[in-house]
Amino acid sequence: MELVTIESLVPADHLLRRIDGSIDLEFIRERVRHLYCADNGRPALDPVVLFKLLLIGYLFGIRSERQLMREVQVNAAYRWFLRMKLTDKVPDASTLSQNRRRRFRDSDIYQQIFDEVVELACRKGLVTGQVLYTDSTHLKANANKNKFEVVRVEVKPVEYLAQLEAAVEADRAEHGKRELKAKVAAPETKEIKQSRTDQDAGYMVREGKPKGFFYLDHRTVDSRHALITDTHVTPANVHDSVPYLKRLDRQRERFGFEVKAVGLDAGYATAAIAKGLEERDIYGVIGYRTVNHAEGLFRKKQFRYDEQLDGYVCPNGQLLVYRTTNREGYRQYHSDAAQCRECPLRAQCTHSRNCTKVITRHVWQRSKDRIDGHRLEPRGKRIYKRRKETVERSFADAKQLHGHRYARMRGLAKVQEQSLLTAVAQNIKKIALLLSRMGPEMTPATRTTLFNAYLGLLQLLRALVASPCPQP
Repeated sequence: MELVTIESLVPADHLLRRIDGSIDLEFIRERVRHLYCADNGRPALDPVVLFKLLLIGYLFGIRSERQLMREVQVNAAYRWFLRMKLTDKVPDASTLSQNRRRRFRDSDIYQQIFDEVVELACRKGLVTGQVLYTDSTHLKANANKNKFEVVRVEVKPVEYLAQLEAAVEADRAEHGKRELKAKVAAPETKEIKQSRTDQDAGYMVREGKPKGFFYLDHRTVDSRHALITDTHVTPANVHDSVPYLKRLDRQRERFGFEVKAVGLDAGYATAAIAKGLEERDIYGVIGYRTVNHAEGLFRKKQFRYDEQLDGYVCPNGQLLVYRTTNREGYRQYHSDAAQCRECPLRAQCTHSRNCTKVITRHVWQRSKDRIDGHRLEPRGKRIYKRRKETVERSFADAKQLHGHRYARMRGLAKVQEQSLLTAVAQNIKKIALLLSRMGPEMTPATRTTLFNAYLGLLQLLRALVASPCPQP
């Protein structure tokens, strides 16, 4: 028998000590008070302890709640963090799962905790919100890729559809074209693969990526210390650019960010993103991806656009003139079939039966061209270079250290919960480490005391210098 204290068993530099000294999680109790009954039923597990248990699992990559409880049983540091004695009984794993399934299922508590941690980082000066980096990564869904059904679903209209329709009508009117007829009332549909196990997961088919059912975690980090400022989950068959502007606006409104610049990879290189960034007066830097084209034919960039003539000049010098603007927001430029039939370069230009080359240009292409130009500027190169040090490293840490490679649960809401808790764990870990390096926060009273002591020391040194030296 030994007489010990749990305090002496936890090293002074342990991660949980640093987190406990830097971040006060007591705010959780007030956030969930409305979800508990004060005068009925058995006493519930302290909500702060419950969420600390969840965060321990995400901090140390323990994916199983049963395994988590076994680790808490024998780990003195975990018990110290939870304010449990060495002889206290560890809660049952079902306590965590039932609280998740019942008490917190329809609440936004996970988002509130994440937002509170981001606000703490802002108050500590660790997040500025001036330069943001966004990317997405895939999480393997808990579903067999070979067990699916082909179903027809309704295609959701893009969020900027009204703005695009207005731009199309304005462009057609400028070119003297009549208004487009109203679309048929029947919604547009498409066929997709739907998992029999997890119907919310999306079937992903991307170049260089595994095929199967996945989720996408769209994450944004701040440039100063790569702290996560937003995380949003979608099925894997949703394009990266679809939720981007809405999530960007959410950060600006929720945290008051004055975003000056953003860094994005080539998956966000769309005209709608470029237009949105210019409207928000944000300096966007977006990666470049080579456009697919038919082998043996000229690339689109070999057709030069003439701003004054509003047409494309082909490699043989012919002008492709404007014909119309379609509903999707693309202007169509057509060549003269008579000239193309006699052109010696026709075999490298088009294989169409009517000998007409068609080039398309988006109504917001000017914005896209300006944003694309930022990538080649010195400022743009500096911003884009830091992507691998910020958002890409954040994803690498999440997968390697925090069990974010696979979806732990099924369903979009539960995977969103996983992404938020993973982001919270990464943020509190980094905040604690950064604050421990900076030392204790200096209050105004402490700053005044140190300044007065400095002045007193300075006066003493002056008096010593002015006094005459004693004779030997």
